[in-house]
Amino acid sequence: MFDLNLLSEFSRQNCVAICAFLVPANLLTTINTLVLLYLIGPLAQIRLAALFACVFAFTLFLHISTWMIIGVFTPVSIILFGLGSTCLIINSLAIIYPRYFGAILRWFRAKISSSLVERIQF
Repeated sequence: MFDLNLLSEFSRQNCVAICAFLVPANLLTTINTLVLLYLIGPLAQIRLAALFACVFAFTLFLHISTWMIIGVFTPVSIILFGLGSTCLIINSLAIIYPRYFGAILRWFRAKISSSLVERIQF
């Protein structure tokens, strides 16, 4: 039989190891999705990378929710919840609007690079 209480205890007891894996995994897979969007990668590859990144973000949500269920609201849990939310939103937008989101990324890069050139030229 599936025991949710046992799984929650395992998550809380191994919190450091789980977070040590999930935080870099979230960041790296989301950056991978953003790079594929920026470089106008194949649509299937963008969606697969974003879906893979959503799995890590959702797993982080589940892990943090085990702490919130027992009433532990620390700054670390709020920050990790925000990280998971940000990664989930970015990857969801990449799945739903891949071309539009990629165009926004390229526009931001053009604005930032033109702003830097203006500052360098005084």
